[in-house]
Amino acid sequence: MVLKLYSFPKSPNVTRIAVLLHEKKVPYDFVLVNTVEGEHKTPAYLAKHPFGQIPYMDDDGFILYESWAIARYICEKYRDQGPDLLPTDLQKRALFEQAASVEQTNFQPHAQAIVHEGFVKELVYKQEPNKARLEEAKKILEAKLDVYEIILSKHKYLAGDEITLADLIHLGWGAHLSRAGFNALKDTVKRPNVAWWFNELESRPSWQAVKDGVRSYAGQDSV
Repeated sequence: MVLKLYSFPKSPNVTRIAVLLHEKKVPYDFVLVNTVEGEHKTPAYLAKHPFGQIPYMDDDGFILYESWAIARYICEKYRDQGPDLLPTDLQKRALFEQAASVEQTNFQPHAQAIVHEGFVKELVYKQEPNKARLEEAKKILEAKLDVYEIILSKHKYLAGDEITLADLIHLGWGAHLSRAGFNALKDTVKRPNVAWWFNELESRPSWQAVKDGVRSYAGQDSV
């Protein structure tokens, strides 16, 4: 049975999973969840994802939610396909886990706040953004990216000179930041290493295949 992803097409948390499936050339079916109509809060959906969030994955009856957990699962199961995105060497794996923690604690929460307050709240929910929260999130993420610049001045990617899951998973939320008027990831003057790194991620065929919305994939190059 082909792996299934349940979400809506432009969810940052599903695009960052889909990009890995494209990297690994793994076919999948995309199943639309109508969050506007509250499908993700129905009993049938909650039986699969008890928090009523998106996305979740069904791999031949194996149900998994939380994007980081799904991402690790994909990279472990399909390790021999495409680039190996999870180091096995003890020290390299430790550096990967360090970079993964950096994304989860220093990047994603602030990027998500910027995206939500910067355009999603008004566009989707027809609500006024919390401008104070937006500006605070921008200020915090600017400071975090100054540290990213230091890290990336020492090696090409966050965990060393080889790309890992910890880099690619930034695409989900990071690629939406410019829509909220936050362009710090592309600032070649202030943060040239960050700009090179993020441009490198966005230029990959896997990202080009999903950036405009996730759809079912046959497991072959589509760009």
